[in-house]
Amino acid sequence: MEIIQKYFPSLTDEQIKKFNQLQKIYSEWNSKINVISRKDIEHLYLHHVLHSLGIAKVIEFNNGTRIMDVGTGGGFPGIPLAILFPEAIFFLADSIGKKIKVVNNVAKELELNNVIAQQIRVEEVKEKFDFIVSRAVTSLDVLYNWMKTRIKTKNFNNIPNGILYLKGGDLNEELKSLKKSYKIYNLNNFFTEDFFETKKVVHIFQSHTHG
Repeated sequence: MEIIQKYFPSLTDEQIKKFNQLQKIYSEWNSKINVISRKDIEHLYLHHVLHSLGIAKVIEFNNGTRIMDVGTGGGFPGIPLAILFPEAIFFLADSIGKKIKVVNNVAKELELNNVIAQQIRVEEVKEKFDFIVSRAVTSLDVLYNWMKTRIKTKNFNNIPNGILYLKGGDLNEELKSLKKSYKIYNLNNFFTEDFFETKKVVHIFQSHTHG
């Protein structure tokens, strides 16, 4: 938990309380339904919570922003972001029911009223969102093609609406096949731990020059 406060020093008491609860809640649920690998659960804050909050170093979501977390798994990046931005609305989607069961229970135990979690395939989602967030569920171009019609065109945050994708490693090949505007943020510019050496947030958005 200290690592979260190190990088987000202005958390409220309520946020600190909720972040503190994550280890206990996830450890309990993970013993019933495995959403985080057994060896990874002890690195929950570094590998999952702080990694998810890398998105918060790129954007501070304005109140009322609607965000969809595609392939949320155990609730990352959606749950940590929902704690940090209680006035934004998060829709966490995954096609696997038992993962959504965990997410719903975590959200309930944390009293996160800004989280809706649903078992659904992304192509069945009809609603539109300001931002799509995700963590390494597929290649960038595939994700963009899935979600491009689900992104609202009217911007009201400090960066354009689009996809914020947490991804690691060499992305050159994937970016070549992506015919869209994008910007890459290296997480090692924000976090000093070795884990973030090759981790990035890729922001994919509609360039205004193309209408």
